Amino acid sequence: MLIHIPIGTDMSSTDQEFFKAMGNRIASARKARDLTQQDMADRLDIAQQTYAQYESGIRRIPASMLPKLAQNLGLTLDELMGIGSGSRYKPGPSSKLESQIERLRQLPRATQKVVMNMLDGVLAQTGH
Repeated sequence: MLIHIPIGTDMSSTDQEFFKAMGNRIASARKARDLTQQDMADRLDIAQQTYAQYESGIRRIPASMLPKLAQNLGLTLDELMGIGSGSRYKPGPSSKLESQIERLRQLPRATQKVVMNMLDGVLAQTGH
C-alpha cells in the first residue's frame, strides 16, 4: 500500500522556516537577474515545478545543488544560506559596495537594469 505524505511534512518547524527564508532569497535573486522559474529549472536540469517548490520552501534543496544554484543566482553560498550581508555572523560594518548593492536591490527592476547595463559597460572598458 502506497501512502502519500505531502512534501514538507517531514520538516521540523525550524527547517520549514529556514527553507522558506532561503526560498525567498532565491526568488528575489532570480527576479533581480530577470530570470523565470523555467530559466532556473533549465539551468539546474530539474522540473519547473520542483524549482517552484524550492522557492516556496516546501521542498528541501539537495546540498549537492547549492553551489550550482548560488552560482546561477550570482550569490555566494553564505548569501544563499542567509549568512551574507546584514547577518550576525559577519564581523564589522557593511562595506560601501555592499551598501550600494543593497540600495540597488530596492530600486525598480527597470532601473536596476539600467544601472547594471552601465556597470557592464564600465567593466567591459576596464577588461573585467
